[in-house]
Amino acid sequence: CDRCFLRFVPVKVFLCSPERHHFYYRFTVLTKADKFPNFTAEAVADDRRMRHYNTEAEDWIVVNLIEYDGIEPLPEPYDSRDWYKDQLKILSNCTQCSELHILQRIIGCKLEKFPNGTVMNLPVFDEYGFDGDDLMVFNYDTLQWIDKSPNAKEIKKEWDRHTERKQYLQHYLKTCMHWISIFNNTNKTSPDVYIFARKVPGDQCKLVLTCLATGFYPRDIEMNIRLYRNIIKNQTSSEIRPNADGSFQIRSSVEIDRNHKGSYDCFVIHSSLTEPVSMKWGKYHHIYSHSHILAAVLAFAVYIYKKKESNGEL
Repeated sequence: CDRCFLRFVPVKVFLCSPERHHFYYRFTVLTKADKFPNFTAEAVADDRRMRHYNTEAEDWIVVNLIEYDGIEPLPEPYDSRDWYKDQLKILSNCTQCSELHILQRIIGCKLEKFPNGTVMNLPVFDEYGFDGDDLMVFNYDTLQWIDKSPNAKEIKKEWDRHTERKQYLQHYLKTCMHWISIFNNTNKTSPDVYIFARKVPGDQCKLVLTCLATGFYPRDIEMNIRLYRNIIKNQTSSEIRPNADGSFQIRSSVEIDRNHKGSYDCFVIHSSLTEPVSMKWGKYHHIYSHSHILAAVLAFAVYIYKKKESNGEL
């Protein structure tokens, strides 16, 4: 077999890109519900659903996927579900509508945390949509509402007069940023790292070497397959994906020469780790066939299904 040609680039020792975090509430209200609740709401932190609420629920339902006891309470929006229903009646110009109209709102904050500990607050957002189109956006710099639709002209005039509402939105900005900073400083989970290989169908000289990092939080991570501590180019990545428990996973693969006896490893950098993790690939590692991998995937799918079933999510 011909030895595969590998090109190297210097390995990065630290994460250069910042960690990105977000927290938001999303509200949806319908005029004609049919099979769906006419009011739903959810709170989401870094793609993790923290709590949800709908017409039938008396209070917020906490989703216990992660631990955040001891952290300050979640920042909550000012408006009640009845307020949203009233706004939808005004926009749709009907009390008992036979047709479907939808009012949506998303309000939250984002920040970036750099490796040196510096935190940059990104623009806070408070946006409304009606029937699939942009309706209204709040500008936190000018403390004014910006109407995005002719339907919003009258509502904008009314909302601009409510100084109490604007003051609360200012308070929400500070609370949201403070909460998400604390949350991401206290909730970190280290990745479990695995390295394995499988045969390339129709080519006895090649292997696909794969690195898997899973169970980590927060989302941002850097993972590379290396040869002699140099990053191999042309790796294929699955990108970062969510797990059922609210953590994340990422998978990277590269094709290698089966007969090459180099020192391969999976190199992972994550904010939960005090130093990078290196998981080495050696001659004693098992080479998996497609049937082995398929069986593992099916077993994992069954595990996730049973877990969701026990949690009442199915």
